[in-house]
Amino acid sequence: MTTEYEAVIGLETHIQLNTLTKIFCPCKADSWNDPPNTNICPVCTGLPGVLPVLNKVAVEKAMLLAAAMNAEIQPLSYFDRKNYFYPDLPKGYQISQYNMPIARGGYLVFPMPDGSERKVTIQKLHLEEDAGKTKNDFEQRLIDFNRCGVPLVEMVTGPDLHSADEAAQYIIRLRQLLRWIGISEADMEKGHLRCDANVSIRPKGSTILNPKTEIKNVNSIVAVRDAIQTEIQRQIREVEAGNRIEAWTLEWDEESAILRKMRSKETEADYRYFREPDLLSLQIDDDWKTAVLSTLPELPLQRRLRFVQQYSLPLYDADILTSERSLSEYFESALHIYGGDPKRVSNWIINDVLRMINELGISAAELKITPSYLAQIIRMVDENVINTSTAKALLDKVQNSGKEPSLIVAEEGLGKVSDESTIEAIILQLVTDNPDQVASYRKGKIGLIGWFVGQVMKQTNGKADAQLTRSILEKYLNE
Repeated sequence: MTTEYEAVIGLETHIQLNTLTKIFCPCKADSWNDPPNTNICPVCTGLPGVLPVLNKVAVEKAMLLAAAMNAEIQPLSYFDRKNYFYPDLPKGYQISQYNMPIARGGYLVFPMPDGSERKVTIQKLHLEEDAGKTKNDFEQRLIDFNRCGVPLVEMVTGPDLHSADEAAQYIIRLRQLLRWIGISEADMEKGHLRCDANVSIRPKGSTILNPKTEIKNVNSIVAVRDAIQTEIQRQIREVEAGNRIEAWTLEWDEESAILRKMRSKETEADYRYFREPDLLSLQIDDDWKTAVLSTLPELPLQRRLRFVQQYSLPLYDADILTSERSLSEYFESALHIYGGDPKRVSNWIINDVLRMINELGISAAELKITPSYLAQIIRMVDENVINTSTAKALLDKVQNSGKEPSLIVAEEGLGKVSDESTIEAIILQLVTDNPDQVASYRKGKIGLIGWFVGQVMKQTNGKADAQLTRSILEKYLNE
């Protein structure tokens, strides 16, 4: 009998907080485009005699994340030294949190594409500083300390994920949440969100936890999925061949799509944690916590559910509209001004406004076509001032100029041609000039009416009333 296996996956994510300065010194935190070793000082390079000073904003952003993840913010926490030697760690230790972190517990419930839900528990959520970056270049190892001291939140899930797809969905929803609450850019390609995956397998139905491997160097959601799937398949092959799984740290090579052994996996004892002597305990009183958490917005999955319930939107629409916080706010503003059918506003945003956002590479908040302007355009279509094709073109005209839609319609004479005699004259000429098409239509090729409508639109620069045009055409073609 063939054994069915279940994967057991836990994810460790390192989230770069988008503070202006580093966690323990005044150096610039985001140095993605800066030359190596240009944003460093004696503190973040670990020179003798320096003292770290904790960044208050980093603490507040960590508090926001803890609340969003349903974790309990601790009134008292402190920092530790995590000791290990690596060339890009100039102090020989990393300032982190261990026994008493800023938050405990927590969970995230997120939807899967098939409509089911998964719940992932959070085992660790703590503040720490980042290490530097190494680069191998022609048999030399080059060190860039710019990233040393950048503020991170490390978050570790329980072994609650059971497939590569579930792991990828968790990262997608976590990235959405981080951007939504404004604490991280969460760009995996720039290292703002880094993910290590702990993977093991067991027979389906078993509850044991077998030895796990840790996959490092995963810098995209596609890579997370591919690396985990590759490791699950490797472990199944090993077990079925009668081999034991060893606790290795593995490196994912995205170009060749293979895993390589880096080293044997460290244990917590290897790091010889002890309390950081140069930093006081971190104390968070109720007043500070209340003030910080009062800025926490409605969260994306809550807003997604509300859009379905309050506006009767399909889940598909609600999911797209809440993919970014600015887009969801744009929708609600436009709907409030328009005052009509929510689905109608949703269709315009998903089909047309989102196209512009993607083409321009901007957020909804940066559009020149404001929610008010969009509502005005939809209303002009409703009131037969302009037709749909003119309205779609008008979106681009407003975005390019920033002018009010009604002003552009007046200036360029874009109003709908609804005069029956004008349209009738064009149709009479069309019927006279195209006897073959008329004959084909009358023999049953009724799809040709679309061609006739198109010709009328062409002659009126897209301004003819489509419904009226079709009605008059049917009268003459069916004679």
